[in-house]
Amino acid sequence: MIDPGRFNVGYKVWLEWDGSVFGEGLFKLLQLIQQTGSISAAAREMSMSYRAAWGKIKKAEKRWDVTLVETQVGGEQGGGALLTPQALRLVKNYQDFKQQSDAAITKIFQDIFG
Repeated sequence: MIDPGRFNVGYKVWLEWDGSVFGEGLFKLLQLIQQTGSISAAAREMSMSYRAAWGKIKKAEKRWDVTLVETQVGGEQGGGALLTPQALRLVKNYQDFKQQSDAAITKIFQDIFG
């Protein structure tokens, strides 16, 4: 006999723009850049190369026609990266959407399988 109480729900959320998919990876990368102030550190945290991280950012920027990350080269304090106001808003909206999706899907799952 199948015990429905042993099931857990799993799902993925992503955004699409003209056929291109932007999911958890891009948004996690942007969050880490905001936290660390560095594309390199964010890439390392995600076990990806700097080049792959920068490519992911540039692809989204080109597709959406917006600047997501502003960089500063070297100098006395070293280089760094910051999210633009548009990127900060996008990350917040994605987090809010994900949080509300989690709550709704968990409730539906509990209503049906609980």
